[in-house]
Amino acid sequence: MSKKNQGILCILSAAFFFALMNLFVRLAGDLPTIQKSFFRNFIAAILAFIMLTRSRNKTKLSKDNVKDLLMRSTAGTLGILCNFYAVDHLNIADASMLNKLSPFFAIIFSMLLLKETATRFEWAMLVIAFIGALFVAKPKFELSSIPALIGLIGGLGAGLAYTYVRKLGTHGIKGPVIVFFFSCFSCIVTLPFLLLDYTPMSMKQFLILICAGFAAAGGQISITAAYTKAPASEISVFDYSQILFAAILGFFFLGQIPDYLSIMGYIIIIGAAVAKWYHSNHIPAKQMDT
Repeated sequence: MSKKNQGILCILSAAFFFALMNLFVRLAGDLPTIQKSFFRNFIAAILAFIMLTRSRNKTKLSKDNVKDLLMRSTAGTLGILCNFYAVDHLNIADASMLNKLSPFFAIIFSMLLLKETATRFEWAMLVIAFIGALFVAKPKFELSSIPALIGLIGGLGAGLAYTYVRKLGTHGIKGPVIVFFFSCFSCIVTLPFLLLDYTPMSMKQFLILICAGFAAAGGQISITAAYTKAPASEISVFDYSQILFAAILGFFFLGQIPDYLSIMGYIIIIGAAVAKWYHSNHIPAKQMDT
């Protein structure tokens, strides 16, 4: 099997695991978002630590690396909290779709932080993706629109986090180091709020959150493996399969059916992502700005 096909399988695996994580978060019931986030990251931290102890490669962190890790962790924590809140208040397919706007936000942040330039075509796809997000979010300037807005902010946080992951990767920082640092940071930040607003859990809720943590760790490991096997430009579009997985899981386990506006939004956003992927892989570089 070619490296590209291995990467596609890994990113499909990541998409399934993250959809499964969102399902478990929803099934955990009426627990604070902070509490759900803590358990998700606690399990991921343990698994990342095991991977680090088994690795023979030692990573030395410079001050700039630590700064970038802190920024990645702050943005990632914001993204997770917002995503979990959206999962609890929207269809999990809608919440997943809003979170998957992160690659488009990454275009903006890559310009600001990495000094990369975006083509006019990429800007056009960015605008189209935001139009699709409006179909999913259906803003009404009422309280009912708040979960969708928070989900959108979650996508922004994830986009910023992925930009810093890319920056750290160019500096030779390995995936397990990034996952471990982020997971520990998120646990430390959320622990005081967890202690102040801890809600007693049943054994069933506890086990479901543990499952959410393992699903999240599976997603992190799979997506890290995917991007080490093939360039993001060749495989990133397959990450949108998470929406399909989320819709199927939401239908069978939660009885959720997206409305026609959400489905239109899915088509617009995924269409923009596919067009961006096709343009990046099939249009000669000299034509990119035309």
